[in-house]
Amino acid sequence: MKCVFAVLFLACAPACVARAALPASVSPKAPISQQEKNKAVARRVFEEILNQGRFDAASELYAPDFVNHGLHRDSTLKQDQDAAHWEKQAMPDMHLTVDKMVADGDMVTALWDLQGTNSHSAGWLPATGVRIEERGITIWRIADGRIHDEWTVFDVSHIIRQAVSQLMWQLLAVLAVMAVLLWIAIRLLVRLYRRFLRRSSPAPA
Repeated sequence: MKCVFAVLFLACAPACVARAALPASVSPKAPISQQEKNKAVARRVFEEILNQGRFDAASELYAPDFVNHGLHRDSTLKQDQDAAHWEKQAMPDMHLTVDKMVADGDMVTALWDLQGTNSHSAGWLPATGVRIEERGITIWRIADGRIHDEWTVFDVSHIIRQAVSQLMWQLLAVLAVMAVLLWIAIRLLVRLYRRFLRRSSPAPA
């Protein structure tokens, strides 16, 4: 009987040792779903392009026929990236944080928060020092690892209210200077008009 147990032990020992040698954490990897791949593309847009300013990544993340569908007009890829360049130039510290992200089929929806300071001039916009905070929603259609369509919504009036509230005293000062200059201009015009009337009126007989 002892010989029988010995033979069984020797036969089973290699398999037992092999199983024991494997780490407990090792398990076959589950395949990554297409939705997770699409969400990874969306995250790269926020992190690499909008936060880090690596606009060269756009050619890899966006399809050539990309369209940003606005409320009244659509934008091409170049127009969309030009706008992103302008925003990053005006607010070099601009940072977007993704609060929620949901993928369904080829659509990815992201709820994001933006923070940034207008510390540099960009085109017609001077450096105002205005601090902006905004929340928005972006929906992307992603196919074959690239973004083909975008729909973005945020509250423009909220941004304007933040700018006005922070620039209130500067705006009041500008309005006061303009009022003084207008008053001076009116006084000068009145004097010139009176002088013209005196010169053009006939001399008394």
